[in-house]
Amino acid sequence: MRVLAVETSTMSGGAALLDGERVVGEYILDVRVTHSERLMAAIDQLLNDAGWSAGDLEGLAVAVGPGSFTGLRVGLSTVKGLALALSIPVAAVPTLDAMAAMLPFAALPVCPVLDARKREVYASLYRWDGLGMRREWEYLAIAPDDLARRLDEPVIVVGDGAHAIGSPYARRVQPPRRGPAPAVVGSLGHARLAVGDAVAAADLTPIYLRPSEAELKRRGAALS
Repeated sequence: MRVLAVETSTMSGGAALLDGERVVGEYILDVRVTHSERLMAAIDQLLNDAGWSAGDLEGLAVAVGPGSFTGLRVGLSTVKGLALALSIPVAAVPTLDAMAAMLPFAALPVCPVLDARKREVYASLYRWDGLGMRREWEYLAIAPDDLARRLDEPVIVVGDGAHAIGSPYARRVQPPRRGPAPAVVGSLGHARLAVGDAVAAADLTPIYLRPSEAELKRRGAALS
């Protein structure tokens, strides 16, 4: 199955093409250029370099958060449009799952940590069980100090919020990465699509964990 993967939940997002389990191409750019400015250009470039057309795609995979509210909206709206135009299935991949999956066979638990702003981070905890990275915690929006207190054994912390976790148990990955690789999102998405775990474009929704700033303003206006 030929799959296009999209990751826009972090600043270092991008896109990837997979042909079955083989990564054909991947685009990652960790700069302050918005996803709305570069995502479609990246997809067009990847398809062109691979010698594919959009019509060659058989599935889509997208990181659904938690992460940047604006970035997630860009990624999900792009994938929804492609899914409807091409009539192909979509796999929704939680961002923290994809971050943990970048460290297969890890002997230590893995804790992906993303900067959630407002003095919080998004995080969860995963452990390799011989088959994959299995999630042991719920998805959290939590203060960095509270997350640090939850760590009671050596843990690999990865993500753009990892530096904020002041725990003696935290082991940081070098070089640091802000978020998941688009190719990993594609790999997890391909596995889901292979067993029929697809989401209708109309039902594709982000994992926010907390209301957006716009939603909070609307609530405030309604109460005033």
